[in-house]
Amino acid sequence: MDILTDTQKGSKTMKKRHAFTMIGMAVALCVMTAMGGFPELPLVLGTAGDFVILAKTGITTDPASGVTGDMGVSPIAASAITGFSLVMDSTFTFSTSAQVTGKIYASDYLDPTPAKMTTAISDMGTAYVNAAGRSGPDTTEFMSGDISGQTITPGLHKWSTSVLINTDVWLDAQGDADAIFIFQISGDLTMASSQEVILMGGAQAKNIFWQVEGNAGAVIGTYSHFEGILLTAKKIDVLTGASFNGKLLAQTAVNLQGNTIMDADLIPPPVATNLTLTVISEHGVGEPLAGLPPEGLVYTNDYGAALTNFISGLEENGGTQY
Repeated sequence: MDILTDTQKGSKTMKKRHAFTMIGMAVALCVMTAMGGFPELPLVLGTAGDFVILAKTGITTDPASGVTGDMGVSPIAASAITGFSLVMDSTFTFSTSAQVTGKIYASDYLDPTPAKMTTAISDMGTAYVNAAGRSGPDTTEFMSGDISGQTITPGLHKWSTSVLINTDVWLDAQGDADAIFIFQISGDLTMASSQEVILMGGAQAKNIFWQVEGNAGAVIGTYSHFEGILLTAKKIDVLTGASFNGKLLAQTAVNLQGNTIMDADLIPPPVATNLTLTVISEHGVGEPLAGLPPEGLVYTNDYGAALTNFISGLEENGGTQY
């Protein structure tokens, strides 16, 4: 099998045959439209990270939602948590709800809960300021704020405007399960109905941070699916039927409408599927043979180095073309 891989002088008659094994995560189709630079440091949530929903002025649900993780409010009292039919524990330090797999805390419960909530709210504010103050963005004003249909890689991404998600968005960690995404949004974050934030390449919701400064806060559209930790200066609205993997940390209120909410810390990490692929490449005069490569073979862009970041197609028989 002859394929053209090197046009330098003196190479036209050279053929090299290479066999090597690639072991790693399954090859994924990757179109990189927002590329990060140096790895971003994680955002420390402190005790705010103990909660899946944390708010200053209230948490509501209408109709009932399903929440996995702890919830809390402060400085507002428990009366601002509505729609959950709270049941006070005998210790009077937390309450429960049939809708919540976890505990619910409020500033007017008995000690040590008030101090616990004061600290959590303070830590939430610190995390918000940290996220908003990160400098040296990898992208600025990417797609003028309309990231619909885009694939975004790890790093710090900054907008002086609002951000729109009108069609599915992919967040690609490129095989690094610890990769950090931070989105600095000076305006609002609005997600249309029936869309998804899709994780790929090992990305995890616990490593994705959306800092939203706008007065309207963040709105997750009906029957959409969102991933990541929302840190908002104002409210968060999760509309009818939407699902959410992450955390909702709001400086004002969190409003639910029959949603499924899962704490990012309770989501198992992605399982890496090891793929053992013997790669044989021959280099010489000519173009790659027409059609798919033989079973187990891939075309490469230089002498034996398999393409990783610039794969433009996947073949059903396990080979790749570029």
